Amino acid sequence: MYALKPGVLLTETEYGMALLDQKSAEYWTLNPTAADVLQTLLDGRGIDQAVEALTGQYEGVDTDLATQDVIRIIDDLRSAGLIAP
Repeated sequence: MYALKPGVLLTETEYGMALLDQKSAEYWTLNPTAADVLQTLLDGRGIDQAVEALTGQYEGVDTDLATQDVIRIIDDLRSAGLIAP
């Protein structure tokens, strides 16, 4: 299960999501694909469900590519200190 780290605020935008780390005053923007992945994870679903969401929503995206994208997004969010497993 994934959650935002304490002090990280999230808001939806017309182009995806924006995240603000109140402690560092840094913010990040997520495109719609990354926003969908993060929302799936925050809803208590796992990597497999995030992959299913991408392959179902974006025509022509195969499972291997979607899996790579989901893992990369999770790694990027973790590296930025925005989420915790």
